[in-house]
Amino acid sequence: MSFAFDPQVAEALAPMADAMADATPPPVGDVAARRAVLEGLIGHTDTAQPTPDDVTSTGYRLTTFDGAQIDLRWYTRKDKAAGEPGPAAVYLHGGGMILGHIGLFDGSISRYVSASGTPILAVDYRLAPEHPHPAPVEDAYAALVWLHDHATELGVDPARIAVFGDSAGGGIAAAVSILARDRQGPAIAKQILVMPMLDDRNLTPDPQLAPFVLWSWDDNRTGWEALLGDRAGGADVPAHAAPARITDPAGLPPAYIEVGQLDIFRDEDLTYALRLSRAGVPVEFHLHPGVPHEFESIAFNSDAARRVISDRVRALGSL
Repeated sequence: MSFAFDPQVAEALAPMADAMADATPPPVGDVAARRAVLEGLIGHTDTAQPTPDDVTSTGYRLTTFDGAQIDLRWYTRKDKAAGEPGPAAVYLHGGGMILGHIGLFDGSISRYVSASGTPILAVDYRLAPEHPHPAPVEDAYAALVWLHDHATELGVDPARIAVFGDSAGGGIAAAVSILARDRQGPAIAKQILVMPMLDDRNLTPDPQLAPFVLWSWDDNRTGWEALLGDRAGGADVPAHAAPARITDPAGLPPAYIEVGQLDIFRDEDLTYALRLSRAGVPVEFHLHPGVPHEFESIAFNSDAARRVISDRVRALGSL
């Protein structure tokens, strides 16, 4: 029996598939074309659902490790009462290491905050190839340090801060968890890794998955080579860049990991969950059948999307 889309997901994806049927995918290395197409799609899907009116956001600027300034955006529910410090999450957006900015994810971040009650600090980390490794992970780490340093004024309990990201952002969240452990830096209560991009060696197409993918192996090669240059796929790649390269996961924060069965990140995410578990790291893992990468942003009315969003909200709310 072969793979197939979840029927509700297939129905939601059909108009996009029809529109792109005659389009020629950009070649490996064409970052500009991917930005033009995918940022437009992300912006469209983010505004396709209502943005909650019970969430407010405040902008901040952060000077990162090399003196550059990046934007942060603090999202919190308007009804958050002063009192005992509560949890928070540092959010890293998706985009294959090469595209996106926090403004494109404003609606989805607000929906997470509204549903979970957990405030989120979104990080406008710098993108490759203009800013290759270590810029993205160092920007994210600097934001984690910033949130710890400003915890009192923001009403945050430093012991209840998570890192949270999807796709490339999930990979960066995993990398920040490793970096914080190795530097004996700020505590991370949980790493919430949504279909994370973890392994720069995942460059060979799987014929069983190829008909279903929304993020292809050509896209993946483009992202990793933008981040790592000629080192991508080779022997000399640190775990702070590609978390699947970690030699010893012991001591990492508890992890929530999810991925679709029709996602090219399936095997690397399964393997990462298993390796963390074997090292004594508590792991909650979900493999969702019949769904590809980032499906829930398009098929948001599907039962499968409701399940994954419910699980993410629960993970945020449990901090």
